[in-house]
Amino acid sequence: MARKRVLVVGDSRSARDNLSRMLEQFDVDVDIAQAAEQAIEYLKSNRPDAIFMDRLMPGVEGLQAFETIKGDAQTAMIPVVMYSPQDGELSVGQARALGATGVPGAKRPAGAADQAGDLRRFIAAKLDGLANRIVNEVRDSMIVPGTDPLRPMPPAAPPVWPRSAGIAALGLIALALAAGWLSARNDLARARAENSRSAAANAELERARAELSATVKDLSAALAAAAPNNGAAPGAAPVAAPSAPAATVATRIEAVPYGEIPFDHSRLEVLRDMLAKLESQGFHGVVKVTSMAGIFCLSGSAAEGFAPAVPTLPAAKCDLVGNPFDDSLSNQQRLSLGFANLMAGVRQRTAAAIVVDIENAGNGRAAAPYPARSDTLTAGEWNRAAAANNRVEFAAEGSAGP
Repeated sequence: MARKRVLVVGDSRSARDNLSRMLEQFDVDVDIAQAAEQAIEYLKSNRPDAIFMDRLMPGVEGLQAFETIKGDAQTAMIPVVMYSPQDGELSVGQARALGATGVPGAKRPAGAADQAGDLRRFIAAKLDGLANRIVNEVRDSMIVPGTDPLRPMPPAAPPVWPRSAGIAALGLIALALAAGWLSARNDLARARAENSRSAAANAELERARAELSATVKDLSAALAAAAPNNGAAPGAAPVAAPSAPAATVATRIEAVPYGEIPFDHSRLEVLRDMLAKLESQGFHGVVKVTSMAGIFCLSGSAAEGFAPAVPTLPAAKCDLVGNPFDDSLSNQQRLSLGFANLMAGVRQRTAAAIVVDIENAGNGRAAAPYPARSDTLTAGEWNRAAAANNRVEFAAEGSAGP
């Protein structure tokens, strides 16, 4: 089906441009005439399917041009919409009396935005009678000219574009726009649902972090309470005090996030603080720093790497249960340069009175028990225990100076 063509006539460039852009959205081609004289000259060799004409223009006004168009048999059947409002009802009534297809707007000066709104309201108002007119036109097209006694054969006339056909096309475009709006609304609803799921996952992560922190604190307190008995069984007599006073630095435990080397980051600061206190007490002995690995529920692959699974994932669907990052580290790779420098520095300053000894204990000394496997077990529940077990312990063995 060939595209429809309309002619927009008016001296206001902004009004012409706004109206042209709006009409082009209806899949029609738009020609422009800046004055009524130019429009009349255009119509001598062109037949647009409709004309949108400003009622107020310098030179020949829109109403005068409208009379000229309707007075010519070659252009009389072209639908004309007078689109520029003015104060009062005189020009509106004149345009309607002359047979203008539409005269949107009245009683107030209108800018380009008001003209577009008036035109939209005009088209919407015309859609109400569209169905009856289409039915009548289809019925008329089925009657052979001259056979209906009430409707004699009309004289031949040049082919024209029925007004109802144009309005029908606009109606179909409006329906397409409504369908696009519904699709956009559904996309927005899906995006909101995805945001809600992400918020729930973030809340689960925060809860897991809080529980991990509480677990680490409990372990630290338990080890600190057991330290004075020096590993003696419950109820046994206290071990006799050494000849020199014991150091007062408590055993420390620091969690290691999955993917970090053990002897670095926050563990470096803990060791620095611990050594400073021991030096101030004149400590003589060994500071043991032991790394232990947790066994995590992981997602990923050997090619792309592994990471802890999302907390809501069923534990049975983990791609791997283990700690490939810790397994891949050599003894040298577990130790950052800052950690090594701190160990060497305290040994040199104290003439080897304080020695730091590091050890990798693997995953055989779990501090937090792993949950029992079940169909309802989630990756978040499993990884809370794994995070508590993925840790570094600091312990001082020796005595304070005299």
